[in-house]
Amino acid sequence: MAQRDPEEQDGRCMRFSIFHNLGAPGRLGSYAEVMDEAREFAVAADRAGFWSAWYTEHHFGHEAIEITPNPVLMGADIAARTENIRIGQAANIATFWHPLRLAEDIAMLDQLSGGRVEVGLGRGLYGREALNLNALADPRDQEQNRALYDETVEILRKAWSGEFFSHRGRFYEFPAPGVKWNHPLSPATPDYMEDGVITKMQVTPYPLQRPHPPLWQVIDSPRSIQAAAADGVQGMFWLPPVSALKERFELYRSTASEASGRAYALGEGIGLVRDVYVADTMEQARADFEEALMTTYRWIMHFRGLGNLMEAGEELTDAHELSFEFLAERNLLVGTPEYVSEKIAELREEVGLEHLLLWTTHPGLEHRKAMRSLELFAEKVMPRFTGGGGHE
Repeated sequence: MAQRDPEEQDGRCMRFSIFHNLGAPGRLGSYAEVMDEAREFAVAADRAGFWSAWYTEHHFGHEAIEITPNPVLMGADIAARTENIRIGQAANIATFWHPLRLAEDIAMLDQLSGGRVEVGLGRGLYGREALNLNALADPRDQEQNRALYDETVEILRKAWSGEFFSHRGRFYEFPAPGVKWNHPLSPATPDYMEDGVITKMQVTPYPLQRPHPPLWQVIDSPRSIQAAAADGVQGMFWLPPVSALKERFELYRSTASEASGRAYALGEGIGLVRDVYVADTMEQARADFEEALMTTYRWIMHFRGLGNLMEAGEELTDAHELSFEFLAERNLLVGTPEYVSEKIAELREEVGLEHLLLWTTHPGLEHRKAMRSLELFAEKVMPRFTGGGGHE
């Protein structure tokens, strides 16, 4: 397909963000140094005008491929060191958290960051995490996992309202029944008490952003796409090639348009994570990035399989094998600034992409190389799509 020059697009400025799934094989004993590198990367992204930085949640990762257990706490540290960049989680695994604790912590982060939070939520993938944090989130029981997720999100919204609320669901009841309360500095009112018993509660603080920070969900299946779009939750994708993204983006657009009563643009409300590495030559980009990238894919594909990497209409067969070449023609943005710009222009042309999240910091990539790639992207790629700045 012939590519249009990025500067000849339809005038919409794109958002560029960083996706940071911290991994450092062999460096668990140097965790503080890894954190310093993550801080430097985020500060550089902030100064370069990137829109947001997103951190993941994973637990018990003795392999050191995924080593950030708390994206809210990580976000608080990054928010304190930056000025404009928004702080996201990709994602808080909502099913692992007590919903009131998650509501409080995110609200605190929003207050501490001056209203810069983007709330990313997910349901969880790994059994070794779920079964040791909340057995109800067992991914082997997908229907229960979904129900737990949906109820948690419902509670988050109630908790962030700033109003007194109650909740009685399948998994949670708030406030706990039968709790009596009598204190001279907390006079009994109908807002929250009846006959000396607490009947409603208020979570404090509530977020600085009202009614709450923007919500995002990591999604892929038609069911998850439709549920998020219908609920006004923004979607985040990663793996599929452009041809397979089209159907997903169209489903999100049609569902969101019907639910909201207004016409959504293709790509509106969606963020796409892509593996991105920029170097002076195509050969150097691959040489620098391949080993770290493949570490991630060998890890993730063991759980997910290659199905999400098929082109539209393509069937997965035994002939498909994971390799750099296999990935490069499907979903990688790895190469010179010119090549990466062409691939972004294709995404914009084909699926209306508005928000690209760069995953550069794959486990094992040298920090100096990640920093250089970020610098090249900010100087030679991003201005073609933003008019020179990433913040709004």
